[in-house]
Amino acid sequence: MSSPLGSFLVPDGFGGPSGVRALAREASTVTEAARLLRRTRTDRKARSVLPYAGPHRVSAHDPVVLVPGFMAGDSTLRAMSAFLRREGFRTYRSQIHVNVGCTREAGDRLEQRLEAIAVKRGRKVTIVGHSLGGMLARGVAARRPDLVEGIVALGSPVLAPGAVHRLLAWDARLLARLSTAGLRGLMSADCFGGECARASWEESRMLLDPAVAFTAVYSRRDGIVDYRACLDPAARHVEVTTSHCGMAVDPVVMDHVLRALRDQQVSRASLLAAPIDEVGSRRAAHR
Repeated sequence: MSSPLGSFLVPDGFGGPSGVRALAREASTVTEAARLLRRTRTDRKARSVLPYAGPHRVSAHDPVVLVPGFMAGDSTLRAMSAFLRREGFRTYRSQIHVNVGCTREAGDRLEQRLEAIAVKRGRKVTIVGHSLGGMLARGVAARRPDLVEGIVALGSPVLAPGAVHRLLAWDARLLARLSTAGLRGLMSADCFGGECARASWEESRMLLDPAVAFTAVYSRRDGIVDYRACLDPAARHVEVTTSHCGMAVDPVVMDHVLRALRDQQVSRASLLAAPIDEVGSRRAAHR
């Protein structure tokens, strides 16, 4: 049975993981979640002996929006959100309950969400996106750099969105059929292989403003997407040994996300501290 995904979404040189063995690698999500539980207990115990007030108590300032992957919802990034809040970031849901709708419409709604948060907080927003969520984040950041401080993409196949395991192609076919049958709010065949898919993908590959920080986390053990499709040349690449689904819960990945956000803070502080003419020359050097 042919895939509903457009062939243009799988450029030459890319190909999704295949077979049961690839899916079996995703079973390590359980191990990664257990690692998170152990880490959470250890951190909680360490915090319990600290006084209530003091420099170790951080307040949430920098806004971060977390965007889930295909067929996932905000709840899948709840652990990531809690971790970042403990580290002093103000996290927000994307308001995507299940990421199964048209990607262009989802991108528009995400843009509106970012705009509202940026106005409320008085500063740009960082986006942490898992898989499809990272692609949505990149597309919005490309067209609205005035809203976005940076992006951290977790297992996001920006270079070849169709280079995925056949299981996802089956899911796509089911959604397209349900959409054709009249069920609203789902991706249609056009979203997977038509002009909608092409436009959405092209937007996710648009040039980014040099001021927008971009970190791409990938794993060679990814059993869902071709890890090579995550190596966007515009991003700083970070390799982990996590499953695709496990990126949402693995504490090692969370540490890399935190490091990326801290680096953004340092870069912003250095720009603010530099003289005006020096800031201008620095920005020009990045263009």
